[in-house]
Amino acid sequence: MPSLIDIRRRIRSVKNTQQITKAMKMVSAAKLRRAQDRVIAARPYATLLRQMLANVVAAVQADEEAVSNPLLVVRPEKHIELLLITGEKGLAGAFNANIIKASVKFAHEEHPDAVISYALIGRKGRDYYRKRNVVVAGEHVGVLANVLFADASTIAQNAIERFRKEEIDAVYLLNNEFKSVMSQKLTVTRVLPVELPAGQQTIDYIFGQPPAELLAALLPQYVESEVYRAMLESVAAEHAARMTAMDAATSNAADMIERLTLYMNRVRQASITKEIIEVVSGASAAG
Repeated sequence: MPSLIDIRRRIRSVKNTQQITKAMKMVSAAKLRRAQDRVIAARPYATLLRQMLANVVAAVQADEEAVSNPLLVVRPEKHIELLLITGEKGLAGAFNANIIKASVKFAHEEHPDAVISYALIGRKGRDYYRKRNVVVAGEHVGVLANVLFADASTIAQNAIERFRKEEIDAVYLLNNEFKSVMSQKLTVTRVLPVELPAGQQTIDYIFGQPPAELLAALLPQYVESEVYRAMLESVAAEHAARMTAMDAATSNAADMIERLTLYMNRVRQASITKEIIEVVSGASAAG
């Protein structure tokens, strides 16, 4: 049976851990609000860009030169680049484990015959795949601490350049999409070749420049926008997951403190009872 000193030491240790998890929950809650605002602000731009792309595509359907743009060419997917967005830190529940597991499934089950190269965005994905025998097309660590469009543009342009040179046949984006504080959704999106929006109501634009030139300018911007939005979504989802995990850890610590306190009181009561019995026994023997 552990002594009272050992139990008190354990309670102090759990209380210290509880203070840390509570502080981390509060920090994640504050960061989540800012990240959520950025995600909400970025979504309308991405939606309007897709609509504009659909309208331009509708205007150039008859132009063979336009629809043969290098970013629209569909080839057999023998070489694929996966843009994998993970977290920079841990203590976020199953956030990083789930997305890494999804990337393994993507490579081994969904595309077993393709050669996969990885563009790793986030420290956790980099740490996982640096120990595996895989092709790494790029490492981008630290960019999620403060998501900038310039960083997303650099990542997108690297993928676009490799696709133009036919070094790869497709580019996929794997990330966690922010739904709510309690829910994040794993999404796999093909960004290259660009899937032209179809079935949308189009607007008959009056173009100030040839639609083919406008399409050629819009396609890279669309890819950059998708990468930037995915990075923002992933950051918000990570903060939400960490906030939920730290809230659960704080509650578990409170339960453990309650159980340890109850156990400590029982041990102390047993110790006092034993001392009383020894005193009474000694007095009876003396009498």
